[in-house]
Amino acid sequence: MKKKWLLGILILVLGLLLVACGGDTASDEEPAAEADTPAAETTEDEAVADSAESETMDDETMDDEAMMDGDYPDIEPVRIALVMPSTTTDLAWSQSMYDSLKQLQDHYGADNFEIAFTENMFNVTDAAAAIRDYAESGYNLVIAHGAQYGTSLFEIAPDFPETSFAWGTTTNTGEEEGVTNVFAYEPRAEQGGYVQGVLAAHMTEAGIIGLVGPVDAGDAKLHVDGFTAGVRDTDPDIQMNISFTGSFGDTALAAEAANTHLQAGADVLTGSSQQVVGAIGVANEAKVPWLGIQADQSPAGEDVVVSTILYDWVPTLLEMITSNQAGEYGGRVLQLTLANHGQVFLYDEDLPADAVEAALAAEQGIIDGTIEIVADPRN
Repeated sequence: MKKKWLLGILILVLGLLLVACGGDTASDEEPAAEADTPAAETTEDEAVADSAESETMDDETMDDEAMMDGDYPDIEPVRIALVMPSTTTDLAWSQSMYDSLKQLQDHYGADNFEIAFTENMFNVTDAAAAIRDYAESGYNLVIAHGAQYGTSLFEIAPDFPETSFAWGTTTNTGEEEGVTNVFAYEPRAEQGGYVQGVLAAHMTEAGIIGLVGPVDAGDAKLHVDGFTAGVRDTDPDIQMNISFTGSFGDTALAAEAANTHLQAGADVLTGSSQQVVGAIGVANEAKVPWLGIQADQSPAGEDVVVSTILYDWVPTLLEMITSNQAGEYGGRVLQLTLANHGQVFLYDEDLPADAVEAALAAEQGIIDGTIEIVADPRN
């Protein structure tokens, strides 16, 4: 996909002009993997080889534009562990977090910014063992990158009061359970979803759009709510067909759902989570535009992935790191929004100009509060 990075607020201030721009290690004290699954702890080198309501984060807390200019805050050496349900190359949820960690490591250097990770932790018991092992090995921040890990996290965190833990997508920091060292994070996916809904409404010629969701919960539901609202507010006569596979990782089910949407006449498709690789394959074969979310999915369909809501975790990660180093180990909800650049748009340069301009206007409207996202109660 030929790309343009469009940071909504910056570009819109410039008058809706499109601006074109386009080692690592695990610790010597790495915890031994106790899981019976194929996924054990992985270092960065192995990954490269394998791949060929609490206080919310203020929009001004971490200025991503400043970081783009190289103005990262000074931090002390830090060790971060990531436990995730899929892989660092899933083109979705897990890869988005891993890519942001790598971006920070590239800036601060591997000696000052250590990363270790464990992949494919679908089994919650195995994930809990990995989380505890990392805490026992002295990692400063342990990220349990999945909503299914919350119960385990709240049991483990009190045993390591000066270790920060984080999980998402959620707004529960465990405060009611007396936990003080857990950060919660949540992408406000309805915001980016709304913008893409506006974009899709300007793209469809058939007046039918298909959406492949994983489960009707969390940021997946927020994405659906926002996307359908964006379509409805642009053209209420457009037909939105929504399906949930019930799985985050079943690519075959996602492909089947995408085929069903195409048979129903959809000429634009979207969806979320690591399952969408299957759906993108169907879109690629049919040459139907795909609108992605979380990570850049163009490697799965360069000619059809025309837009991506990229999750940029860098500001959120820096907020957790600097808080930990200031003695604040958790108790906060951090959100990825358009305003704080936790969500960044990637558009294909060949998209119709009027469609992109409408999307940019929607971005600005959400940021300045002139657009209120109202979910369809039928969703």
